[in-house]
Amino acid sequence: MSKRNANQPPEKKGLFARLKERLAKTKHSVIDRVKTLVALRGKIDEELLSEIEEILIQADIGVSTTAKIISTIREETTVRGVKDPQALITAFKQALLSIVSKSERPLTPPTAKPFVIFVVGVNGVGKTTTIGKLAKRYHDAGKSVMLVAADTFRAAAVEQLEIWAERSHSDFVKQSMGADPASVCYDALTSAKARATDVVIIDTAGRLHTKINLMEELKKMVRVIRKLVPEAPHESLLILDATTGQNAINQTKTFSQAIPVTGIVMTKLDGTAKGGILVAIRDLFEIPVVMIGVGEKLEDLRDFNPQEYTEALFES
Repeated sequence: MSKRNANQPPEKKGLFARLKERLAKTKHSVIDRVKTLVALRGKIDEELLSEIEEILIQADIGVSTTAKIISTIREETTVRGVKDPQALITAFKQALLSIVSKSERPLTPPTAKPFVIFVVGVNGVGKTTTIGKLAKRYHDAGKSVMLVAADTFRAAAVEQLEIWAERSHSDFVKQSMGADPASVCYDALTSAKARATDVVIIDTAGRLHTKINLMEELKKMVRVIRKLVPEAPHESLLILDATTGQNAINQTKTFSQAIPVTGIVMTKLDGTAKGGILVAIRDLFEIPVVMIGVGEKLEDLRDFNPQEYTEALFES
């Protein structure tokens, strides 16, 4: 029986193994295909690079990001005079790691009271579930939490958020359907300040993200929030669904133009073979990915670790 490293927490290996398992679709459709192709070709040439390029584009890494990766691989193998095709895999891995590590930072820990987290994204990406999991995490860390139902257009969203408030032992603030979302934020923050609540997480509407009225509504909410807590929102998180592929790029553009998005949470990475969209997002925007969702369980909402993510994709 092998002995466990005394410096390694018992759950560490399990968590990494689960991450590998949850990223298996992307690993098989991208990394394993590239590895197989390299092994079959047996030499590095332009034809090989062209076929790798096609695999990456099919995985939603995108044309411009793929071109950057191929250029890096070409430069690495040419400058070093590499002849061993397996060295190409190393260059490929380093190119991906370099991109996903750009502007890396974790989710900001609560440093103010109330610490305000503003959550945006289109309907169906997993906003409410992500908020619930975050609330449970903060509660388990000893923080008092308030969830705010500022999506006043979908009764189902309010009901789901209220269920998560109960599960996470969080305070819950809502108003009637159709109420002004900015008014909901004002009432919630007034209450949070009076109660000295540690963390306030605000859910927002996600209908028709291309419509100007929603973006103006989000801007108004931020203005109202800042009247009560000038430095807030401390985090403005954009939730993206990895299964939507290139649509995630358009969503990032639209929301980041309306409000100062500070971090991205990429959900449903376990449900797609085209998880390369995370790489594309990291390459095209200066917004860090702070968390990823790789399943339904609470522990499947994870802090994004670029090194761990890359290792999980490449490890046999």
